Amino acid sequence: MRAVVVLAHPDAHSFNHAVADAACTALRAAGHEVVLHDLYAEEFRAVMSAAEREAYHGEQPVLDPLVQVHIDDVLSAEALVFVYPTWVSTMPAILKGWLERVMVPGVGFKFNRTGRVVPGLTHVRRIVGISTYSAPRRNVWISNDNGRRTLIRAIRLSTGIRTRSRWLALYTIDATSAAERAAFLGRVGTTMGRL
Repeated sequence: MRAVVVLAHPDAHSFNHAVADAACTALRAAGHEVVLHDLYAEEFRAVMSAAEREAYHGEQPVLDPLVQVHIDDVLSAEALVFVYPTWVSTMPAILKGWLERVMVPGVGFKFNRTGRVVPGLTHVRRIVGISTYSAPRRNVWISNDNGRRTLIRAIRLSTGIRTRSRWLALYTIDATSAAERAAFLGRVGTTMGRL
């Protein structure tokens, strides 16, 4: 299986980077091909420009070569794995911008002969979200966990309802011990190894 891992955290020494490393290591050990996109390290621009917005509904909606690289990887992926911290009850802006600039017409969705919107990523068989939260689980539930809803529900509209999804969460990260973080990394590794 070809897995594309999308990491959205600006600090290269963050726990989220350790999570992405654990996920990639386990996927490779299980025999999967892995492509890692560290959005901050690649300096992926979150903002859709006015020219891109104008091109969005045209014949060529992609103007940025880096966005095209990401699209090419997504179009060949069988699994999409997202690793990010939940900030202000949702995903970081860079990841939201990635979704807006990568999941364009012809990629995230297509139009059939009658003009109806249909999924564009039906080859994706798995979606995995891995997030860290500063809040406890109850507070996250009350705030609707917007990032999770976007990835697990909205992205599945692009892949089809048969795509299997998995969510791994570490709540109240600021209060966790080194042992609890290590256990979470182990859980990430085990889950990715069984993907």
